[in-house]
Amino acid sequence: MKQTQGEGLTPDDEAIGWFEDLYRAADRGEREVPWDDAAPQPLLLEWTREQHITGGGRRAVVVGSGLGRDAELIASLGFETTAFDISPTAVRNAQRRHPESSVHYVVADLLELPVGWPDAFDLVVESITVQAMPRRLREQATAGVAALVAPGGTLIVVSHSLGERDDPDAGPPWPLTRPEIEAFSRYDLTPVRIEQIGDRWRAEFYREETR
Repeated sequence: MKQTQGEGLTPDDEAIGWFEDLYRAADRGEREVPWDDAAPQPLLLEWTREQHITGGGRRAVVVGSGLGRDAELIASLGFETTAFDISPTAVRNAQRRHPESSVHYVVADLLELPVGWPDAFDLVVESITVQAMPRRLREQATAGVAALVAPGGTLIVVSHSLGERDDPDAGPPWPLTRPEIEAFSRYDLTPVRIEQIGDRWRAEFYREETR
């Protein structure tokens, strides 16, 4: 297990600070983390199997990695995997849960990416993180996710979809509309497939290789 970085990061803004508050409360036994499932996100797992995804030592990053379920899946496929979260408590707990892991768990902010991360990852996994951020931050968060994708790389996005009768301002989370899913393509990414599966989106994007 590799060393955590960014321990000094403090998510003061109320829009993202609630992540750390939630994980601390869960540590005290006062709350449960709603997305703390035992297995990887099902639509992500299904996608890796359907597309026969293998890493071969290429670099991957998991956005808003929480307690590590998706990051461990991606690492098991042979990717050199970085997983980051705004919550130091989440990162520490992910490391405790996976003490023998090869994943590089790190504290970082999607809205202020570390130097060297843009255009650096062959696979970017965004599962239900953007939807957990207020709509006023959605464009910035979407741009941050897209910026991580290297030339020739792939982005996979999983999110709840906003239903016709849903209140768009009720949250968190704030589920994504189809235009908000399609917005990832504004950042030099080409949609490969955008699927609505039940009440969720699963979308795959590709960045053309530079010549």
